[in-house]
Amino acid sequence: QKLSPAKVSTWFTGTQAMSDAAAAPQGAPAVLASVSLQRLGGRWGAAVAAPESRQRQQARGPVQVTCEVRESSASVPGPCNAAGPSSDSTSAGLKWDAPEIGRNLGSVARFAALTASSAALLLHQGAGHARAAPLWRFSRGGGKRVGGQHSQKRVLILMSDTGGGHRASAQALKAGFEALYGKEYVFDIVDMWTDHTYFPFNNAAKTYSFMVKYPILWRIGYTVTQPRIVHVPAQQVMGLLVGRQVSAAYAKYRPDLVVSVHPLMQGVPLRVLKQRIKQGLQDPINFATVVTDLCTCHNTWFNKDVDKCFVATKDTADRATSMGLDDRQIVVHGLPIRPAFSKKPASRPNLRSKLELKTATTAVLVVAGGEGMGPVEKTCAAIAKACGAAVQLVVVCGRNAKLANRLQQRKWPEGMHVLVQGFVQNMEEWMHACDVIITKAGPGTIAESFICGLPVLLNGYIPGQEEGNIDYVLEHKVGAFEKDPNKVAQLVKQWVASAAEGPDSEFNQMVRRAKALGTPESLARICKDLAALAEHPTFYAGHQQAPMAIQPS
Repeated sequence: QKLSPAKVSTWFTGTQAMSDAAAAPQGAPAVLASVSLQRLGGRWGAAVAAPESRQRQQARGPVQVTCEVRESSASVPGPCNAAGPSSDSTSAGLKWDAPEIGRNLGSVARFAALTASSAALLLHQGAGHARAAPLWRFSRGGGKRVGGQHSQKRVLILMSDTGGGHRASAQALKAGFEALYGKEYVFDIVDMWTDHTYFPFNNAAKTYSFMVKYPILWRIGYTVTQPRIVHVPAQQVMGLLVGRQVSAAYAKYRPDLVVSVHPLMQGVPLRVLKQRIKQGLQDPINFATVVTDLCTCHNTWFNKDVDKCFVATKDTADRATSMGLDDRQIVVHGLPIRPAFSKKPASRPNLRSKLELKTATTAVLVVAGGEGMGPVEKTCAAIAKACGAAVQLVVVCGRNAKLANRLQQRKWPEGMHVLVQGFVQNMEEWMHACDVIITKAGPGTIAESFICGLPVLLNGYIPGQEEGNIDYVLEHKVGAFEKDPNKVAQLVKQWVASAAEGPDSEFNQMVRRAKALGTPESLARICKDLAALAEHPTFYAGHQQAPMAIQPS
């Protein structure tokens, strides 16, 4: 029904709330706090007025407040800006973007009760403190919410297409939620810099692609920006330049939870979210980070204001602690791998039959990544020369059609079975069907290989974030690192010979160690904890209370 002055007055004249939520003793000073409501372009605004400063100064101890709510045609102060003391009154104004408040008089009742408490704050502490008045639950951002049903929770995942792993992790989280909760949640996977900022910030993905082609450039940039004394001021400047655009994105998507899967999606987005919450423009919601690196992580991953930080290994948890996060914020679950790797696979003979692989021959999987980069062709040629028909090759070329075409036309040793694939959607089947994987030191591929019990032969890495992955593989004795294609081929030959020596051979021990490091349940655990954060905001991003405790899954 429409909101009318008479209805509001009937409901709320005489509604009372006590300062500090305590019952006022008899004889406590009684004052009137006036709440004026005004429709502002389809939204509602409110102004809270308390008595003049002289009355505030005379009031000592608990104060009984009567809250009167009425509709007003008077101008309402700007969002969360205290008007300051005047000759006869002090006002604090707030605006919110809820659907028409007249449709839910219960919300108006809660609003009035909370506003009375805020008026008590005005009496004791001045108008400035009204900025923190707990009216957030009636704030829903600006404009029409994009997509989804009103009853669905909305999760905003912040990422950037600097490499394929961040988007893959975001898509894995979305798929994990859908597997667990069906359509209860709506997801927006957003490249904040590309989609919502301007030049040069919207060129972040292109800049990354250029720099990783020249490892020395990337190493310099990675190392120089590690110290807080460098990246914190840089993020503050970025916030000044693109904060308005990031805030507009929050108003557009109006999430119930924000999840970052990129190191550059903590500083500015979290600072803007805190400001929106404090200013009453945003419901209190949680902000979580899901670190998608395995071991070596850039320090921008770790922001002390996040509600939860999900990491893959104890090494990463230790890094988070050293950056100022406490134990309540850090959760070690593993990486958010694709849901297909969480399912029990078909038997290897059945998979090999389906994928047209030989049943009894050692299968070596060579992965070139999404863009088909690296010394793939030289590596395959070296393996063919060293091993011949003793192995069969599966080469995944990604989107590199030229590479796939060259390999398909190549003449291989007699009896050697070679399958060349482009971009595949069933990587879990190929991994479960093979015995060895050759790949660069990307965290996602390594984690998926462990789940499948594959010894990992690493032949490349990106300086900085992937260097520690090599040490992790070597320290746990689940693989090797070698860049030279000929030496890679010799290692494959040695592993094939070792595999034939029986279950206690070094190769088969590597298989068991890799399997032990696998965390097929990690995605489900992360999703369950994120769902809890979506359902129970702790307001930590708004500095209201400590982060919620999540029970171990």
